[in-house]
Amino acid sequence: MPKKITPKKPIKNLNAQLTGSEIMWATLVGEGVETVFGYPGGAILPAYDALRKFPIHHVLVRHEQGAAHMADGFSRASGKVGVAIATSGPGATNLVTGIATAMADSIPIVCITGQVSSKVLGSDAFQEIDITGITLPITKHNFLVTRAEDVAPALRKAFQIAQDGRPGPVLVDITKDAQQGTALFDFEAAKPAPARPHPMLKAETPEMLAAIELLKTAKRPVILAGHGILQSNAMEQVRQFAEREHIPVACTLLGLGAFPASHPLSLGMMGMHGESWVNNAIQQADLLLAFGMRFDDRVTGNLASYALNAKKIHIDIDPYEINKVVKVDVALIGDLAEVLKTLLPLLPKKNDTSWIREVNAMKGDEAVRDIINLPDNGHLYAAHVINDLWRETNGDAIIATDVGQHQMWEAQYYKHDLPRTLITSGGLGTMGFALPAAIGAKVARPDKDVWVIAGDGGFQMTAAELSTAVQEDLDINIAVINNGFLGMVRQWQEAFYDKNYSCSPILSPDFVKLAEAHGIKGVTVSKRSEVIPAVKAARKHKGPFLINFQVEKEDGVYPMIAPGAALHEMVRRPNPLIETSEDE
Repeated sequence: MPKKITPKKPIKNLNAQLTGSEIMWATLVGEGVETVFGYPGGAILPAYDALRKFPIHHVLVRHEQGAAHMADGFSRASGKVGVAIATSGPGATNLVTGIATAMADSIPIVCITGQVSSKVLGSDAFQEIDITGITLPITKHNFLVTRAEDVAPALRKAFQIAQDGRPGPVLVDITKDAQQGTALFDFEAAKPAPARPHPMLKAETPEMLAAIELLKTAKRPVILAGHGILQSNAMEQVRQFAEREHIPVACTLLGLGAFPASHPLSLGMMGMHGESWVNNAIQQADLLLAFGMRFDDRVTGNLASYALNAKKIHIDIDPYEINKVVKVDVALIGDLAEVLKTLLPLLPKKNDTSWIREVNAMKGDEAVRDIINLPDNGHLYAAHVINDLWRETNGDAIIATDVGQHQMWEAQYYKHDLPRTLITSGGLGTMGFALPAAIGAKVARPDKDVWVIAGDGGFQMTAAELSTAVQEDLDINIAVINNGFLGMVRQWQEAFYDKNYSCSPILSPDFVKLAEAHGIKGVTVSKRSEVIPAVKAARKHKGPFLINFQVEKEDGVYPMIAPGAALHEMVRRPNPLIETSEDE
């Protein structure tokens, strides 16, 4: 075995002739990368041959989509850049869904793909595909590298772009001859020029003064807490702001965990499946403060009736988001943490808590989600499972969800007090996301209790990654919410398509036997009394563990806003699971 190049200072300034493949790995080491997720193939083989010389751990996925989702989950859990690697052609195209998922949710990942030799580019060579053209709309930027001397500059620029401003994915496509050629490697010389600094808002700017005036006169303000709080690491500034001004905080799906769920000012999740009192508070507000969120259609309902009496202040690092969906009165463009640091000292502390009392009164018995024991009526509901999982993990686990009903139940019944503990596909809504994202999260945070919560439909899309978890000996736990349907599709068919359940019933394998085939221990749970013992067994077990929760088949997620309805026009549960529920 060749001697590995150590990640000490010399690797950044070897000042020696290296192959493009060696330069690729040396640059990643210089950027602080310790783990990558990938799958080898012909056009990227020179890079894989050189990997043995470098102190980077490679996680072998079972499908390239899994590599992109693992890099994504790694980034969400750690705040660092995740790296995925694939070969040309189908290897590269299999990354596309994961890249689009990261783009929709502003996740910084760098995807490196092999490409056919530059001499045959454009000739339809074996496994040639124009991956830079394909990914142009779903990346912040991408590169085609055809010379060894361009590998380090492209990769270093990719890392800068992925993290600068609004984060996102970047793709670097490297031809085979660029990997095989040689060039002088100098890490420092390859450093990109500093990104253009974002203009800093000053206290005396007209926009800042206008925001202060709106805050001074507001009687019913609400903070809309988005994913940008986590990306900006502005959690402390947002908490200070809310407490100083006595402003209740509503979270988007991706904003959950940005503000502690147990905080007295926390309202919970807004939007299509948000709590009724949250949506009503937004509709009755006279000032909305949008912190790092983009007014997605799932949180606004019908725009013609959205918060009509509220002035709106929007703080975001991306100017493109301002007035894109909702016209705002004041826009503060910049890094959220820095903007709030400037704004906070200028605000007089408020002592009026009448609006808080009014909002709390809206809850009444609807806050039943917070009680310790949900009633057991003999049926096993997903709400039971997630509520018990929250209690058993003390709300401290990292939860990676798939997309669908279980995703919304998790948002409702698992209370996230800590940042970066909910990993879920929001903007793109990617089924199959949970398992590979959880693997990435566990690699990033081996100290944390990591759980997959997936439906029986989405889980089957990437279930092959069970073997990745085994090969990596990862201690992750998997909860399959198995109701025999594509649950959210079935719920919409019930509500809006006259119960025509076309193609939504889904046949599944025996998930416990499937897990065992991968070398994973598993159990099936069909009663409420079995939930906590199964969760305890999973947490005690070393290595992956799967629980097949066979839940009520025709349960629905409520409240729910029908398409075209106003935010406050929520459909309530037809047959309440809980007699004094939020849906009465």
